[in-house]
Amino acid sequence: MNEDPAILLTPLGQELLARLAAEPDGGSLAVAERLRREYPAGLVATAMAQRELRLAAAAKFSRSAEMLFTRAGYEQSSSETIARYRAGRLAYARRVADLCCGIGGDLIALAAASDVLAVDRDETHARLALHNAAVYGRVERVTALVADVRDVSLAGIDAVFIDPARRTGQGAASAASAHRFRAGTSEPPLDWCVALTGQVEAVCIKAAPGIPGELIPPGWEAEFIAEARDLKEAVLWSPSLASAPDAAHGPRRATVLTPSPAGHEPCTLIARPGDPVPLREPGQYLLDPNPAVTRAGLVEDLARELGGDVAKIDPHIAFLTLDRDVRTPFARTLRVEHSAPWHEKQFAKRLRELDVGSVDIRRRGLAGDVDQIRRRLKLAGKTRATIVITRVNDKPWGLICTDPA
Repeated sequence: MNEDPAILLTPLGQELLARLAAEPDGGSLAVAERLRREYPAGLVATAMAQRELRLAAAAKFSRSAEMLFTRAGYEQSSSETIARYRAGRLAYARRVADLCCGIGGDLIALAAASDVLAVDRDETHARLALHNAAVYGRVERVTALVADVRDVSLAGIDAVFIDPARRTGQGAASAASAHRFRAGTSEPPLDWCVALTGQVEAVCIKAAPGIPGELIPPGWEAEFIAEARDLKEAVLWSPSLASAPDAAHGPRRATVLTPSPAGHEPCTLIARPGDPVPLREPGQYLLDPNPAVTRAGLVEDLARELGGDVAKIDPHIAFLTLDRDVRTPFARTLRVEHSAPWHEKQFAKRLRELDVGSVDIRRRGLAGDVDQIRRRLKLAGKTRATIVITRVNDKPWGLICTDPA
């Protein structure tokens, strides 16, 4: 079987993909068997696998049905929404280098405003990147180069975007044997990526959201990006691109991309220096900060932005409390129905009194198996609630919460 999806760029491959797209049940064994009578078996298998990747990629790309992917390239690529947002911060650049371009998800966004030099050492990825740029009508702005990014001249480049591999075996034919590097490691290594500023001042590095803070270079802005409440990635911006003020551990930014009629609107939180946020027991409402806010270390900055009676419930736990209903893209707001020191049997009794039959359990700062706790509660009511098991001023605490109207 030929696993290289570039074979689908041939006229026969394109014909087969069109046939599959027209099949109402294109993934069935019966369809595969019928197509194998007309096309080489390897080509059919590759096209069937591509169909599945296209369906999965629909969550990331609006034109996934026309694009081509490798599994590794699809899995590491950013969504169209994030790529477009991030490219906006580089839109001033006349020429951008997209190093380790993969299947081209980012170069498509970058090419909306800039000429792009797309570099990948995997020939299949380079070919798919050009194809995918053509799908979006931007291939004329893209030059693809098959090379090791370490050997590429950046003369005449205004800005660099690099998405280093965070798995072994990122090539088109090796996805099945790929393994994730440990957190903070990549290929090329982060130190090499940071050193690119010796050639081009403006450098943007895509990183995993779990990157250890000590690996973020001084003066570089770390931006943590979430789509709604789903934390997707971290981006490191070189000092010439950093615009967030210094937080406790350097420039930090939390960006939440929220759905809107016009697309996804970026909401950004940065450091807001001020007085320490006070501590108190939970009030009428609990704020559960977005994971981007938590990873950026901006929980207290969020409290200062909201102002008024916002307080922390524990020095080390990322929950905030207040006595008014506020709505913010940077946190989920919960109404507190019951708040007391955590005692499982007493909480089970209170949940039955509230006619709760389904719960979402949020555990933070306390050990315990969530599934076992849910089973032991033995709930059978008609309403739904969120149980927060945490610490309040370093004491085990529980809260029964509902979504505000």
